[in-house]
Amino acid sequence: MNADTSGDLPITEQENPRTANLSELAVAEILRLMNEEDGRVAAAVGNVLPEIQKAVDGIVSRLSKGGRLFYIGTGTSGRLGVLDAAECPPTFGVAPDLVQAVIAGGYEACHRAVEASEDDAEAGANDLRQRGFTKDDVLVGIAASGRTPYTVGAVTYARGLGAFSVALTCVPSSPITKAAEISIVPVVGPEVIAGSTRLKAGSAQKMVLNMLSTASMVKLGYVTGNRMTNLQPRNAKLRERAVRIIMAETGLAEIAAAKALEAAEGDLRTALIMSKTGCGFGVAEQELKKANGVVQKAIEQLGQAMTEKP
Repeated sequence: MNADTSGDLPITEQENPRTANLSELAVAEILRLMNEEDGRVAAAVGNVLPEIQKAVDGIVSRLSKGGRLFYIGTGTSGRLGVLDAAECPPTFGVAPDLVQAVIAGGYEACHRAVEASEDDAEAGANDLRQRGFTKDDVLVGIAASGRTPYTVGAVTYARGLGAFSVALTCVPSSPITKAAEISIVPVVGPEVIAGSTRLKAGSAQKMVLNMLSTASMVKLGYVTGNRMTNLQPRNAKLRERAVRIIMAETGLAEIAAAKALEAAEGDLRTALIMSKTGCGFGVAEQELKKANGVVQKAIEQLGQAMTEKP
C-alpha cells in the first residue's frame, strides 16, 4: 500500500476522508455528501469577514479616487473573476473598465482549459501592463492553491508598483499570501474529489468576490437602500424591473413610472433624478455626470443648487 503523503500537499490538494468511497455510492449519497461539504463553505467565508472588510475599504478608497478594480487568475479562479467583473456594469451602471478581469490564456480560457499558461510567472505582470494597470488601481489575485506562478507574479508586480493588492486563496501561508498586502483565506478543506477546486474552493471564491464587488459598489453610491438604482434596463425583464424601482422610489403609479423611464430615454438613473427633482432630461444627465453616476449625489446637488438660487 502506498504511503499517505497528503500532509505534504496544500489542503486544496489533499484527499477528503469523508468522501473516500465516492465512486461506490448511489447518486443520492453522492449528492448528500456534496451538500454536506458545501455547507462548510459559508462558515469558512464567515471566518474571514474582517479581512474582506479591509479589502473592501481599500477598494472603495482607490475607486473613489479614480482607480480601477482588477481580478486576475487562472482556470476556475480566473473564470470566476471574469464572471464577477462582467456583472458589474449591468447591475451597478458603472463603466466596463471600472472592474476588469484578466485570465491566463486570454478570454479563450473562459470556455476552454488553457492550463499551461498558469506556469508563467512573468505573464501575469505582462498582462497587467497591457491593460495599463497603475499604482492607483487594485488587484485581487485569485488562486485556490495560493501558489499559481501566473497569479503570484501578477500580485508581486502590482504591490511593487504601490497598487493595493489582495490575495484570495484557500491555503494559509501560501506564496500569494506573502505577496499581497491583504490576504483573504477561507479554509474550506479538501474537496469532494481530491484537487477539484472548482467545487468548495470555487464556491468560496465566488462568495468572496460577490462581497467585494457588491459592498464596494454600495459604499460608492451605486445602490439606494437595497435597490439597483443604477441598473441598465437592456431587455424587457430589466425594463419592468426599472419601472418597479421608479415606482418604489418615487411613489408613481406604473403608467407614470413607465412614462418617466421613456422620457429619460430608458436610463433609470436619469429617470429617478428627473422624477425626484422635476428637472429636464439634459439637466439630469449633466448632474449625473458631475456626480460620477451616483443618483443620490446628483439629486442632492440639484437640491442644493435650487436652494441657493436667489
